[in-house]
Amino acid sequence: MKAVLQNFKTGDMAVEDVPPPTLKPDGVLVSNVASLVSAGTEKAIIELAKMNPLQKARARPDLVKKVLAKAGQEGLLATGRIVMNLVSAPLPLGYSCAGIVTQTGSRVADVAPGQRVACAGLGYANHAETVYIPRNLLVPIPDNVSFEEAAFVTVGAIALHGVRQAELTLGETVVIIGMGLVGQITAQICAASGCRVFCIDLDQSKVDLARTLGADDGVAGGDTVALKGAVMAFTNGRGADAILITAGTKSNAPITLAPELARDRARVVAVGDVGHDVPRRAYYEKEIDLRQSRSYGPGRYDPNYEEKGRDYPLGYVRWTENRNMEAFLDLVARGRVQLKPLLTHRFEVAEAQKAYDLLLGETKEPYIGILLDYDPNKPRAASVEVKSSKAARKKEGDIALGIIGAGQFAQGVLLPALKSVKGVNFRSFATGSGLTSVNVARKYGAVDCTSDYNEILNDPSIDAVLIATRHDTHASIVSAALRAGKHCFVEKPLAIAQVELDEVVKAQKESGCIVLTGFNRRFSTLAVRLRKEMNGNRLVMQYRINAGFIPGSHWHQDMESGGGRIIGEVCHFIDIMQFICGADPVNLSVKAITGGNSPSDPDNIVVSIAFSDGSVGAISYIASGDPAFPKERVEVYGGGKTGVIDNWRRLLIQGHGKKIRQRCWLQAEKGHAQEMAAFIESIKKGKPAISFESQVLTTKATFAIQKSLREGGEVQVGI
Repeated sequence: MKAVLQNFKTGDMAVEDVPPPTLKPDGVLVSNVASLVSAGTEKAIIELAKMNPLQKARARPDLVKKVLAKAGQEGLLATGRIVMNLVSAPLPLGYSCAGIVTQTGSRVADVAPGQRVACAGLGYANHAETVYIPRNLLVPIPDNVSFEEAAFVTVGAIALHGVRQAELTLGETVVIIGMGLVGQITAQICAASGCRVFCIDLDQSKVDLARTLGADDGVAGGDTVALKGAVMAFTNGRGADAILITAGTKSNAPITLAPELARDRARVVAVGDVGHDVPRRAYYEKEIDLRQSRSYGPGRYDPNYEEKGRDYPLGYVRWTENRNMEAFLDLVARGRVQLKPLLTHRFEVAEAQKAYDLLLGETKEPYIGILLDYDPNKPRAASVEVKSSKAARKKEGDIALGIIGAGQFAQGVLLPALKSVKGVNFRSFATGSGLTSVNVARKYGAVDCTSDYNEILNDPSIDAVLIATRHDTHASIVSAALRAGKHCFVEKPLAIAQVELDEVVKAQKESGCIVLTGFNRRFSTLAVRLRKEMNGNRLVMQYRINAGFIPGSHWHQDMESGGGRIIGEVCHFIDIMQFICGADPVNLSVKAITGGNSPSDPDNIVVSIAFSDGSVGAISYIASGDPAFPKERVEVYGGGKTGVIDNWRRLLIQGHGKKIRQRCWLQAEKGHAQEMAAFIESIKKGKPAISFESQVLTTKATFAIQKSLREGGEVQVGI
């Protein structure tokens, strides 16, 4: 299918052939008929992408701070590689569209194939022939509303939420600053609410258009004295009851202008992205209420609402983003909001570049509403052939790989490590969205890409798969891959529930294929040296992880999709202890700080583990520490020796009058490169790099930690 993508590194926009997205249980697939180009949001994204690195850093200091913090923990080399992969990844453009439902997810009961729907959401309602939309980000289209009108739904909901934030009452006077697309719709909604509307813009034609669509008056220009005089005349000298700023500008002028036009104790609502250097005295003297309008209503940015379809109770949250979308289309259906006069340009999706030439001023024409059109009946193939100059022919003895999942970690860590291993042939890539698969497949010289990982499993030319999807899919994909005769590398965890683990164990036993879970730290040269020096002794091991805080809304914390941090991360540290002492975990107990960020899966815990050789270990997994403090520290004691690995950058072993030191200068040495090499070597030799039984025991140990938290006391591992 065709999709409009942008390279964030260069700012270049292109219409690419990519696989369609995968259907998920909580949403639907939609065949687009029309999508709206947002002059404000999309222009801002494009302008940011076209900035040089220094300009981008100045525009997003929050991201720079995160990069510097990661560099301090992981090293410049590793951080630089991750950042380069992120900025070169294609970004989907668009966030408002309308089309026809083609498939519905298993947990969506009130939407049917063939239904006309309007869709919203950055990253979902893209400029693409097929889109995946979560249930709460779509609404049915009324019978008398066209696809073209319905494609305005996101912008309409943004305008409507801004009006709600102003808390207007019948007969009040409203000034709207900025008469672009959002401003034009806002003016019509205010007029439909029984308010008197005054419009301001630098462009006289936009003010004139607003008048024809129901605004009472307006003026063009930027002179504060003239604008104040016009508004005072319009309001009989009182000043406006509310000011809605729908302009998009880095300038602080709209925020400065608003109090000049307002009455005492008026409301000012910032809907557009404008400068916010608030002149305190002007707002203080009139006690003006400055409010923010966050996108299109309650539910925005809440993954439980948007991704999982968990609605807010009507009695407590009357106007969610979904209900705002529905209300906006109802206004259109009743003729209270007119959209066709706002539509100035239409292009086929293949000619999307022309739309962006308008936004960026390459084409000198006035515009307001720009639509992209699609053929909803055009077939969409699940896979796309990749044309790449880097494509390598498979040689005898090479391992042909299929990659399932190509997110940040895969692109930033696993794939670069695999690329350096001799005898690896990248054959195919599968990603759920389909959008990233073409770019990464081209980069690694693969033959094709798809959004259906079953195509990889059914390809007889593929020997092994690398699975780097979300945690809840690991076990099912591993089981299916093993039954298809594929060796598997799966990023941890192996499974997030016992029933899943049982299925993986059964599939591995039947197939006999190699399985390697991404317990990379045991492959680090630091860990290998530590094990060698401490070998043969009963050990006391302490592992402190300053993991840092992540919000409860993060998917890692979600017990359904991430399995929680114990299963998803603590498995690493159990495995490395097994490796160092060379023994299996036998029993464990755990204590946690209660009442924390994630009650169902605490992320401040201390785990005590006994091993089969008499060694003992303590894992302190901490989310409440200073994130700038080094993340990981391993201490091992035994046989008159002490060994320390400090943040996987330094190793010290001392005892019997000797000291062994090893230091990694450019990046933390966590063993990813050695892990990938070991995986390929294990396939060639038919011998697992980690025994499958050990991987299963590690996973069971994380389940035992959760059981100990629930029931208290000591829990046997593996029972």
